[in-house]
Amino acid sequence: MNVGAIQAVDWAGRKGKSGIDKRPVELARIERLGLAGDEISDLEHHGGEFQAVYAYAVEDLAFWSAELDRTLTPGNAGENLSLSGVDTQALVIGQRLRVGTAVLRVTAPRIPCQVFAGFWDVRGLVKRFTVAGRTGAYFAVETPGEVRPGDAVETLSTPAHGVDIATVFDFVGRNNRDRVPELLPAMTDFPPKVQGWVREHAAV
Repeated sequence: MNVGAIQAVDWAGRKGKSGIDKRPVELARIERLGLAGDEISDLEHHGGEFQAVYAYAVEDLAFWSAELDRTLTPGNAGENLSLSGVDTQALVIGQRLRVGTAVLRVTAPRIPCQVFAGFWDVRGLVKRFTVAGRTGAYFAVETPGEVRPGDAVETLSTPAHGVDIATVFDFVGRNNRDRVPELLPAMTDFPPKVQGWVREHAAV
């Protein structure tokens, strides 16, 4: 579990504020709108009910460590939860997970932004991240609770439509409109923003 405070930043000559720099904690309280103590600067694009918690796999951090020839540790992707042994790209929209005593619901993939690229100080990172498709997953919080390092991640239910994070990202992140028919069965499980994007390209 990782939380961050809003800090003044100056990345690649771009000054501003961000809470992307997150550090591990030994106990986290997951509340309706995120982890207690975690600060979000850009509330227009981050946070809120449907992006309350962001999870990234430690295996994906290892991938980027090798790609970039640097050591990335939990929290370095700006994630709240660093998951081991969980393929976040295979998580299904609407899938419900118990993490510690909290219950989370999968809502959407992460779409990389220039703040993320600036944080890592890697030119072209947005494109590389998009091509790699190792996006991690956002969650809504169904039941608040506490989580500690080593707590198990348990699937409680998975929607029958089977629409996973990778499929959604191919549409929202890579603009692959051929995916739209596959997304329609999951419409009721998408956040309103994603529903709107799908409706723009489908007669629903």
